[in-house]
Amino acid sequence: MRAFSRLAVLSLFTFGYIWWQFPLKNHGGQLRKPNIIFILADDLGWADVGYNNPYLITPTIDKLAREGVILNQSYVSQSCSPSRAAFMTGYYSYRLGFQTGGIRNKLPYGLPLNLTALPRKLHQLGYSTYMVGKWHLGYCKEAYTPTRRGFDKFYGYYLAGQDYYTHSFYDGLDLHDNFDPDWSQNGTYSSYLFSDKAVDMIHSHDKAKPFFMYLAYQSVHGPMEVPRKYFDMYPEVKGEKRRILLGMVTALDDGIAKVVRALKTNGLWENTLLIFSSDNGAPLLGIHEGSNWPLLGMKQQLFEGGTRAVGFIHGNMLKNTGYTYNGMMHIVDWYPTLVRIAGGHVQDPEIDGINLWDALSTNSPSPRNEMVYNIIPEWELAAIRVGNFKLLRGKNQHNACWIPPEEAKGKWGSPFCFEQKKDAVYLFNLKDDPCERTNLAEMMPDKVNQLTRRLEEKSAKVVPAIDKNDMSLKSLPSNFGGVWSPGWC
Repeated sequence: MRAFSRLAVLSLFTFGYIWWQFPLKNHGGQLRKPNIIFILADDLGWADVGYNNPYLITPTIDKLAREGVILNQSYVSQSCSPSRAAFMTGYYSYRLGFQTGGIRNKLPYGLPLNLTALPRKLHQLGYSTYMVGKWHLGYCKEAYTPTRRGFDKFYGYYLAGQDYYTHSFYDGLDLHDNFDPDWSQNGTYSSYLFSDKAVDMIHSHDKAKPFFMYLAYQSVHGPMEVPRKYFDMYPEVKGEKRRILLGMVTALDDGIAKVVRALKTNGLWENTLLIFSSDNGAPLLGIHEGSNWPLLGMKQQLFEGGTRAVGFIHGNMLKNTGYTYNGMMHIVDWYPTLVRIAGGHVQDPEIDGINLWDALSTNSPSPRNEMVYNIIPEWELAAIRVGNFKLLRGKNQHNACWIPPEEAKGKWGSPFCFEQKKDAVYLFNLKDDPCERTNLAEMMPDKVNQLTRRLEEKSAKVVPAIDKNDMSLKSLPSNFGGVWSPGWC
C-alpha cells in the first residue's frame, strides 16, 4: 500500500599465492570458493541500525552483525557515486574525477573505462556476477553500464534516486532488466522488488560456480516513502519524516532476511560471505531525517558523520567472530580484499586499496594506517587521517551538527550546530575524540603542518571533477520512449 509523501577458516596470503580452508567441498572433493554478497544501503546513518540504536527494529541486521564482525572504523566517501566508484575500482574517488558527488542524470560521463571493475575481475576468477539495485556510475553509453562492466545479470536503475513505487525519475522510467525497460513493476515498493529479484537470481544460480552479488538497495535514500505497516511499527515517534525513515530501515531489514532465507533454502548460506555497508552517512536533517549520532556531520561533509559507515561481515570463512573490529579500513579496500578471497591477486601498483582479509578474519591489526577522506579542489575542501589524527581543511557544505535521533527523547543529549569558516582548519585525535568535539589545530601546529604536507603529496594525483555543468538534452527520456537509457554520448 502506498503510504506517505515522497520523501556482511583460516587464510594465509603471501605475495601472489593463497591457501584456503573452506568449510565446504564440491562433489570432486575440491575446496570451494565462497559466494560473496555485498549489500550496500543508501544514505543509512550511524544511528539508523539496531546494533547502534536500540529503538530500531532491525533483527536480521543485528543478528548478522553480532554473529559476524562489526566494522567500527569502516570509511566511505561523503556521497553516492564517489563511494561506489571507489568500491568498484579500489581507487580513491578524487583519482577518478568522482570527488564532488553523484553523476547527474544528464552528464555524459561514467566510471573510467580503462580500469577493470570489480565484477569483471571476479568474473575472470570464475565467478558468476549479479547486480540488483542502484548503479549511479554512468549510463550515457552501454560501455558504462553494469553488464558491460562485468555483471552477468543486472536488474535495477542507473540514476541517483527514484520514486519507490513508480521507479521513475521526473518524467522517465529508470528500471532495467539488463538493457530492457521493465514497465511491469509500477506500484511495487523497491525494497520488496530488489529483494525478490536477488532471490530469483539465487534460485537460478548454477551451484557448480561461486557467485558475487552486489545488492545495492535504494533504501533509505529519498524520497521518503514506506508501506503503511512499517510506519505503524513506530507509533511512539511523533515526527512523520523520522517515523517514515525508521520504517524504511525495517523494510530494508526484512528484505535482507528474505535474501538470507533464499541462500539457506538453496544450500548456499554455509559457504557465503555477506558484507553490509552504507555508502555514506545520513543527509541534511529536514530533508531526510536519518541520524549519524553521536558522530559529527552528515552526507556531503568530510566529518565522521558523513564518512564513517555502519557495516559488518558475516560468514564461516571468518576465523574469529562475535567481535567489533576497530582497525582502520576504507571502501577502496574491498576491491583487493574480495579479489584475494576469490583466489586472485591485484596486479595494479597504483591501486589505493589494501587487502585486509587476514586482519578482518582474525581480529589482527589493520595494515592501513593512513586514509584520505577526499580531496575536492572544486570545494576547497580536503581531509586525511594518519594514525589517530585527522586533518580537515576547508568549509564543508551546511553547518556542522551533532543531532541525536528523535526516538531517544533527549536521553542522548541535545542537538548542537556550529557555523564553519571558509578557511577552517580542524585537527582531531579520533582515538580520544571520535565524535570530533575538540579541535586541536591551534594547540598542535606541528601535527597540522605534518598532515598538511602529506595531504599536499596526495593532491598531486587529483583528477579534475567530471561533475560539471556539461548537461546533454540528448539524455532526455522523451528521446527513448520515456525511459532513461544509454545511447546519447
